[in-house]
Amino acid sequence: MPRSGGESGILAGVEPRVLVVDDEVGVRKALSRGLGAEGMDVTVAADGPTALNLAGTGAFDLVLLDIMLPGLSGYRVLERLRADGVTTPVLLISAKDGEIDQADGLDLGADGYVVKPFSFVVLVAQVRATLRRSATEGARGQLRIGPLVLDRGRREVYWRDEPVPLSPREYALLEALAGRAGTVVTKEELLRSVWGDQRAATRNVVEVYVGYLRRKLDAVGATAFVRTVRGHGYVASDPESERVTGA
Repeated sequence: MPRSGGESGILAGVEPRVLVVDDEVGVRKALSRGLGAEGMDVTVAADGPTALNLAGTGAFDLVLLDIMLPGLSGYRVLERLRADGVTTPVLLISAKDGEIDQADGLDLGADGYVVKPFSFVVLVAQVRATLRRSATEGARGQLRIGPLVLDRGRREVYWRDEPVPLSPREYALLEALAGRAGTVVTKEELLRSVWGDQRAATRNVVEVYVGYLRRKLDAVGATAFVRTVRGHGYVASDPESERVTGA
């Protein structure tokens, strides 16, 4: 079943999550700053393998992907993502403006092609249009983080193919965290996205439900999948991957 971050603002109050992949530091910084100012949650990557690893989780709403990358070209990253069933929208970025180059990217499954140098205003408009189109199409596939699979269409969760029984509130909490895997999510953000209104619940309620969720995950062996970052909030990540990478 396809995995996609595909809808911007899937949960109320959560910013669209965009992955920017470019080997030029200046481009990464400029896009991170600019898109952040436009209300987007931006993660950056500088090479193909890192981009494939991050985008492969399906946790992003959109990927801005440069074609000329070290380690693995943008074409190959896109090709592997689509082969793995990741349907997250991808806008290719390249200094190549030939018709053949653009056609190759679109044939591989890109949702658009942006030629450098580009107007930031036009780029933002294209990003927003792609996010709206994706939301309209209602692409809600699987979200995969290591052994954990969150099926957003059926609202089911599996750890190593074993179902994890969650209440609707616990599921919404896990979706909010897993949808931003590797990023700290504050209690205030969880209140907005899961409870809908910060005044409708308290920060203590978030702590209580995180405890409920952890017990359910611990029961199937997903220990440390949700970690507390003291003074900041919570982060969901694959603990096995972090042990391997030393993160």
